[in-house]
Amino acid sequence: MSKRRRESNGTHDDAEPSKRLRRAEPDLISNLSDELLLRILKYVPVSSLALCQRVSRRFNQLSGDSQVWKSAFYDRFVLPRASRIPGIKQLSTPGKSLIFSSRASKWLDDEGLVRRGAETNWKREYKLRHNWAQGSCGLSEIKILEQPPLPPLLLRLHHGVVITVESTAGLRAWSLKGEKKLLASKKLPSFRPTALAINNQDEGKDCAISIGFENGSYSVYQLYTEQGTIAHRYSHPPSSNGLISALSFSSPYLLSMTKGQLLSLYDFGGALSSEAVDATLTAPRLISSLKSHTVWPPLSISLRTVSKKILASVVFSQPTFLSGWTVGIQELTMSPNGAIEESRLASAIDQGFHPLSPASFSASPQTDQTLPKGAANLIFDAPMSRPTTLSYNHPYLLASHQDNTLTLYLVTSSARGLSISPGNRLWGHTSSVSSAHVGGRGKAVSVTSRGDELRVWELEGGISSNASRRRLASGQLSVRVLPEKKTSKTPQNLDVISRAISRRGTGLGLAFEYRTEETSRTGGWVGFDDEKVVVLREKERGSQDLVVYDFT
Repeated sequence: MSKRRRESNGTHDDAEPSKRLRRAEPDLISNLSDELLLRILKYVPVSSLALCQRVSRRFNQLSGDSQVWKSAFYDRFVLPRASRIPGIKQLSTPGKSLIFSSRASKWLDDEGLVRRGAETNWKREYKLRHNWAQGSCGLSEIKILEQPPLPPLLLRLHHGVVITVESTAGLRAWSLKGEKKLLASKKLPSFRPTALAINNQDEGKDCAISIGFENGSYSVYQLYTEQGTIAHRYSHPPSSNGLISALSFSSPYLLSMTKGQLLSLYDFGGALSSEAVDATLTAPRLISSLKSHTVWPPLSISLRTVSKKILASVVFSQPTFLSGWTVGIQELTMSPNGAIEESRLASAIDQGFHPLSPASFSASPQTDQTLPKGAANLIFDAPMSRPTTLSYNHPYLLASHQDNTLTLYLVTSSARGLSISPGNRLWGHTSSVSSAHVGGRGKAVSVTSRGDELRVWELEGGISSNASRRRLASGQLSVRVLPEKKTSKTPQNLDVISRAISRRGTGLGLAFEYRTEETSRTGGWVGFDDEKVVVLREKERGSQDLVVYDFT
């Protein structure tokens, strides 16, 4: 039965009742100026900033403003660093030192980002540091060699460019930004390359490269990324003290170490300046040459200039009677004219008497009641195994070991003397550490021999304080890098297995062959810059790949 229609009598009262309008809340935020909103957004958490960008076009622009992200960057990454560095709080004015400031002097080592002004994308910088802190990155590979090189491949990383050297392919430069490709290559002499160094004074992609050879000679090359060429600039005569085992390059100085433990410092003068990059270099001046008889491998050499003085450092390992292996450093202070002003030697061996009893290997007395539960088990004076690699970036000295650990030392170099702090063991890896590299601000990267575990360490300020020890005990001192893995398609995997079955048949032989394709190990080298970590990986059949971890 249909509903009966209401009959209208034509009066105004029969009209449809209008909806009751809600009383609109006054929009106070939209009436504020952009300057006030920017001040408010500086106090908004980062997770809420991402939501504010979805509100409207205006808030999308304001929430992405560089000044807002600059303040967030300062609060999360600069202030925690200031609290970890000893002496920052004590030497500062109370109430004014650890608050946000646009002055470059308040940004510690990040002052370069402030001086670049509008060129700095603070949101991108925040995302980059956040990915480092979380261990989140992308993963890609670059195939370098199909066959294992003889001798091993030498690598260095410089501002997104990887420099590789080996006898067959020669000197090559690979780009890691955008399309990963070969930038330039250069054939080398028939002598076997044994050492590689990049000029640490070059700030752009173009850089000067020094290569040492087995006959005791070395050569200097110049990389031009825009032209895609590598130019040969100088070759030094061979040395009678054996092959070049290590190089350090800091324009205009070059430091070399031979197999016979001869340390030599050369000065190229102004020939390496930008006005003369296309010219052939004149022979450098030999500033000083010293021979050592007590240096044990592995070793690392470094070169830096401080207050118009040249500081040449040699870091080496040395055996001890009770504590296994330790590290030592020799530092030479020289004037620009070549005069040796001072030579100092320091070691991490504890000075004093150690009884020949098992009690000397007990827990360290430094583990007091102020440490968290479990932290006392992390510090021992047990004998230390021989380091596999040494990496030195003043004041941080990092040694890797085959017992899944690393050891951190702090080097103090002042007018009063040279010293090395006792080593602090770093735990976190689950297999043997094959290589470790420490960079600026105390950031370090270590990788295991199988290449399946990469860790990033924040070692700034050392771990001598109780707060740092608590971070070590809770696992906050390092983070394991977990790259985003691309999901592989199942049909493709089935095709690979079916092709393997057709070639080999069934059974255990197929399992071994299929496993062999996936087995790899690291080539004993790891490097990183502000955006990427590069690891040399060697497959089971000898091919060499560069594994790039991209944190952008």
